[in-house]
Amino acid sequence: MKKNTDDSNQGLVKIRLDKWLWAARFYRTRTLAKQAIESGRVHYAGSRVKTSKEISVGDELTIRQGSATAMTEKTVVVEALSAQRGNATTAEVLYSETKESENRRAYYAEQRKLANLARPDNKPNKKERRDLQRFKSNQD
Repeated sequence: MKKNTDDSNQGLVKIRLDKWLWAARFYRTRTLAKQAIESGRVHYAGSRVKTSKEISVGDELTIRQGSATAMTEKTVVVEALSAQRGNATTAEVLYSETKESENRRAYYAEQRKLANLARPDNKPNKKERRDLQRFKSNQD
């Protein structure tokens, strides 16, 4: 018989940060969550933390994810604790993102889109490259 995850997590008062990040589906494995914490991508109350930091409901975390060019930073408030990883809808219940964080992420996403508009859709072909070279040599 399968255990009900809600019943088993009702008694949780505190949980390790790496385990919660994994259960809330911010990282695919606990090892990745641990590496993110150790590299300074996860902040608790504005400062770096250790992997074993115990968090509770109401704590505020700042989480950076993504590559250097597409880095997103979320500020979330812990709404519930869970030691087990569930589906995405279960994970959404564990936290809520602040309004400032949502606005900031939307602004940066818009800026990335605008920066990509300045790039051409494709590389110039051989004839277009020759024309560019001729244009540049005539400018000198």
